[in-house]
Amino acid sequence: MTETLESAPKRSRTLARVAAVQALFQCEQNGDNPEAVVQQFVRHRLETRADATFEEGQVPDADRRLFEEIVKGATQGQDRIDQALVEILPANWPMERLDSVLRALLRAGAFELEGDVPAGVIINEYLDVAHGFFSGDEPRMVNGVLDTLAQRKASTSPA
Repeated sequence: MTETLESAPKRSRTLARVAAVQALFQCEQNGDNPEAVVQQFVRHRLETRADATFEEGQVPDADRRLFEEIVKGATQGQDRIDQALVEILPANWPMERLDSVLRALLRAGAFELEGDVPAGVIINEYLDVAHGFFSGDEPRMVNGVLDTLAQRKASTSPA
């Protein structure tokens, strides 16, 4: 994750998205209840001490409200979100074939695109998150999938 973000509120929201991707990954990998994972993250990983580091598994200064909203919303809407993603993903890359972290990232981004935050902001944020987790073509895939979801939403929204 880049440390050169312009403002503390933006950084706080970006960090919430990083933590949400990690939490969604944990929910899928361990079959954990999202509520329990959220509480575990709040208690043990969303540290506010000055010396907390990413290397220690901490996500200091994350916006807790946004973190909880993404984790709960993405898990509650997972069937709907997954269906939308399946419609966009190439036939030779089904959901099950995607890296688990990439699946979590796409679910979080897709959930947020359903809200009121401008699509460009969401896409840019998840591109930053993707670059923090991946060094290959995954960020381009994230960009393409989330952009397509945003275009579909825009074309179905009332004018």
